[in-house]
Amino acid sequence: MALRKIATLGHPVLRQIARALTREELATPAMQAFVDDLVETMRDANGAGLAANQVHEPVRVCAIEIKNNPRYPYKPNYPLTVLVNPVVTPTSDESILVYEGCLSVPNLRAEVRRFASVRVTGWDRHGNDVTLEVKGITAGTFQHELDHLDGKVFVDRVEDARTFTTWADFERFHMAAFVERARAIVAKYGS
Repeated sequence: MALRKIATLGHPVLRQIARALTREELATPAMQAFVDDLVETMRDANGAGLAANQVHEPVRVCAIEIKNNPRYPYKPNYPLTVLVNPVVTPTSDESILVYEGCLSVPNLRAEVRRFASVRVTGWDRHGNDVTLEVKGITAGTFQHELDHLDGKVFVDRVEDARTFTTWADFERFHMAAFVERARAIVAKYGS
């Protein structure tokens, strides 16, 4: 396993639409090693998720894991999930407004509106079919990562540019209020 370099905002790879993989390509030792690298890089950077585009590989693969994450102390834990060729479908019109950050957009956060409940379909890292129902804050995390695979970054979804803040100012001026809002979302949706 190896740590991969994370692309930052402005790098063209973040705006590429990732290509789908075949099951045969996914099964190759090279692609399985890439998935290991993706997970290791996400964990090393304390990310809640990481998409292949973010490490300069525009293929439809992402990893999500939330485990007592110091960058996102308000996010509920979620087990390691690797998704290949994922598709997200809203399961209700209800939305939540959450502050998001991104490993590809260092030191910046802003509010983004996400669907409160989604269904995610695709494959696991071994090519087995996967269907997940995800709600609340965790649904936002999945939508954030799947956006990357479509060449979108969270800054594209910010409705009010006045919510942009550095990490330090988020912690100083906005975090307490957002944590209360996040707790209410978790209480309502269970995640």
